[in-house]
Amino acid sequence: MWGRRRRRPGPSGCSAEELRARRREREAALRKARRQEQLVSKRLLREDTAAEEGGQDGAEIVLDPLSEDEVLELLRGVQRGSEDRKRSLSRLHWALQNKETQQKFVRLDGSVRTLIGLFTSNLADLQMEAARCLHELSHSSDPAVAEACLPVTPYLLTYLSGHSVEFTELCLYTLGNLVVESEAVRKQLLPQGIIPVLASCIQSPHEAVLEGLGYVLSQLLQAKEAPAEIIPLVLDSVLPQHMLRLACSGLKAGIGAAVEFAWCLHYIVCSHTANTVLLSLGALPALTSLLLDLASEIPQEAPEGLELLVCPVLRCLSNLLTEETSYEVQIQDERLLITLFLILQCFFQQHPFIVQECLWLLNNLTVDEPFFCSALLSLDLLPALLQLLPCSQMASVLVLTVLCNIAEKGPAYCQQLHQQAALPLLLPTLTLPDPEVVGQCLELLHLLFLHCPEAAADFIRQGGHRALEQHQSTPQLQERARALLDMVVQPLGASTFSPCHPTLSAFP
Repeated sequence: MWGRRRRRPGPSGCSAEELRARRREREAALRKARRQEQLVSKRLLREDTAAEEGGQDGAEIVLDPLSEDEVLELLRGVQRGSEDRKRSLSRLHWALQNKETQQKFVRLDGSVRTLIGLFTSNLADLQMEAARCLHELSHSSDPAVAEACLPVTPYLLTYLSGHSVEFTELCLYTLGNLVVESEAVRKQLLPQGIIPVLASCIQSPHEAVLEGLGYVLSQLLQAKEAPAEIIPLVLDSVLPQHMLRLACSGLKAGIGAAVEFAWCLHYIVCSHTANTVLLSLGALPALTSLLLDLASEIPQEAPEGLELLVCPVLRCLSNLLTEETSYEVQIQDERLLITLFLILQCFFQQHPFIVQECLWLLNNLTVDEPFFCSALLSLDLLPALLQLLPCSQMASVLVLTVLCNIAEKGPAYCQQLHQQAALPLLLPTLTLPDPEVVGQCLELLHLLFLHCPEAAADFIRQGGHRALEQHQSTPQLQERARALLDMVVQPLGASTFSPCHPTLSAFP
């Protein structure tokens, strides 16, 4: 806390290191919460042909559940070795789109076993229809239905090496759905060799197969047991290098696969178990180059869903920059700053969540690196950054944190912040009711006044001291508000600030 007017290092003062440590603790908590946001979901592949067979025009409809007798009759039709078997199987596929019908079906003795028998037959048309039935069951929201499909997992893995792209894709999404639902499924798949099978499958030339494979991997990597049980197996395979390659293919090989593998990389990075491996594979320069390429597409016709690729790439870069490893984690390319602001400009209105991701990366770029602090000022990007202050509570905190990163670099940087009229835009922030935003603003003002006495004088002339006085009764802010008032109300001479200059060596 700020217990003294003159800033001296020590337990009762508030040195630059203490300020930084306090912000880093807060950022660590925010980053932890951010990493916990996952995209566990199930996906359903349905073709128009399925709707046609059900007598519909392809539009999504809600089916009425079949009675137990009707379900039993369908099962018997499937079990009979007659010419009508395929028709019965198609009708069953259609009926299994209803949750109650699914539950009734799996409770019937031998039902799933019958599907698996047809799924493993050498009759391609029956095999595909059985695969569609199993896929419908895998998409169920009832865990009991998904777990009834446990016996099919070894066959799903076997057929991933098949020659039919459509059949392989169906097997992949069925696997992915089962992985989402059940830890029992995941524990069964690991000894059955799912990781080596996926490592072989990832070299497929077919985009649909690669996208489906990315879906399976992303669900595996989000499992709670992934850091200890799944990611080590992934690292021992060829998967990481191919995941990085496919994610960085960007728009060249189709955005779907790139999105899936970018999220896979994000989940691995967040696990803190494999970042040295990813850094050794050149993940940092590769993802930086990808982001530059994506930004170059923005002024043109950017494909729909581009934000779904941009988001995990931003997150990967942000988190890799925070790693403490033996590798030199460093980027010095001012084009990256321009790219971030292009992305902000493009997605600000329709996808405001991207603003937060860009600011996280900007924070991690500027926290210890004077290069990016200087570049942000010299490229005249400060006005665009300050415009994001009212965007949201989190955006306000992150913008102010980035400004603190710049101000920490010393008097020259604070002079530039002051000369570029940052102060007038900070004054409205002091009147906000959010203690976290105001607290971050107070820390920034402390750094500005410490390194740039002219800023303190202008602050008084613009009536800023009245805003500080309002916070003297706020428990979370009162000590810092009073400390700042003590700084600005005294005669602003060299004697007030000169004792603090020896502490400037604490800034990076």
